Amino acid sequence: MSTKISNSLALETITAEDCSDPKPVLMLAQFDTADLLMSAAEKVRDQGFRLWDCHTPYPVHGLDQAMGIRPTILPWLVLGGGATGFAGGLLMQGWMNAVDYPFLISGKPFWSIPASIPVAFELTILLSAFGAFGGMLLLNGLPRFYRPHFRSDRFRRATADRFFISIDGRDRQFDVVANSKLLTDLGATAVEVIEE
Repeated sequence: MSTKISNSLALETITAEDCSDPKPVLMLAQFDTADLLMSAAEKVRDQGFRLWDCHTPYPVHGLDQAMGIRPTILPWLVLGGGATGFAGGLLMQGWMNAVDYPFLISGKPFWSIPASIPVAFELTILLSAFGAFGGMLLLNGLPRFYRPHFRSDRFRRATADRFFISIDGRDRQFDVVANSKLLTDLGATAVEVIEE
């Protein structure tokens, strides 16, 4: 959706219906069962699509394998955050107690690992949590306040009792006619093209 300024300086809203050449940005295929969706997901994956997704009202076990989704790097981000917190906690206390402000208490060493564990542990947990939260947002491309999916009335049932495959219009394999035929042949009960 875009806006333009008319001669009277009033703003007009231009929708996809007003454009002479709307561009397809998404294709939605509706399936009635999880088994049909799993079978279709395997075929879509084998066709070489890269920018596509499945939408289900509940977790469908095995769907990640059917879609060919690789494991995420999120655990490595969490590990990096935790290691940074632990090392940072030890170094911070070592600097404070042994270098910046050494204070002799009953002949104890200025810095020792056992005494530094509680703070290092807390920083490990804190930076691991930041890594998990920030990494999840980054990897999922969030926050995202609008998706073309929201323009479909049919897609509202994705959280109730329908299963969908969505193919992004930026995918190299995206072709409205060929993809509609493919999805219909795979058992889709409805195929919808979202334009902008």
